[in-house]
Amino acid sequence: MRSLPLPLALTARLTPVAVLACAGWALSSGPAAPRTSAGHRAEASTSGPSSAAPSASAPAAKKYASASSPCSAVPASTVKALVPGAKTGGKEIPSTDPELRRTCSWNALHGYDYHWLDVSYEISGSEQEAEQEYRQQVGKKDGGGSVPGLGDSAYSVVDLSTEDKQQTREGVVVVRVSNALVVVTYSGSDFDTKKAPGTDEINKGAIKAARAAVGALGGGQSGSGSGSG
Repeated sequence: MRSLPLPLALTARLTPVAVLACAGWALSSGPAAPRTSAGHRAEASTSGPSSAAPSASAPAAKKYASASSPCSAVPASTVKALVPGAKTGGKEIPSTDPELRRTCSWNALHGYDYHWLDVSYEISGSEQEAEQEYRQQVGKKDGGGSVPGLGDSAYSVVDLSTEDKQQTREGVVVVRVSNALVVVTYSGSDFDTKKAPGTDEINKGAIKAARAAVGALGGGQSGSGSGSG
């Protein structure tokens, strides 16, 4: 029986410890403390007659108080289509602060095809803080494009990597909805041909999962559109 040695990077992703390391994360910067929001409000209203008014109005800038369950964000039918062979319930990755940050992963080797899907929710103290975090994350990713009609702002990018002659194509979608960020990562490899799925397949799959995750968050828009990658 022919053995199929996995590339080192992909082998690592199959181990729980490495999953935590990978997930610990693109989101490692985390949201700022809520007091930044209050400080912003106070500065914006310095011309007002009362110092008590800013504190009363500050909560309006924070729509989401805690992160939703990411493992219930993507319908079972979508999981089956994007990650054949994976358990549709997913596996939630332990978080240091589950109130503010939660991630769920699905991965499976189906025949020779390997796919991986991550969905993360991150809650910031205000829309301003979420927008700043969104810009920081998008600024680290080149070659992508905006996704119209998804959340308040959304960005999609697809990259191809090769290790030990094995290709892996990975798509990332970052979405901001009010004071929440939704980050979806979707990747694929074929260990028989050593090729990766096409850019369009990975991009559309990542965007499909992102739309589901934003809808589960409760504040997204469902219009059509796709990013470039």
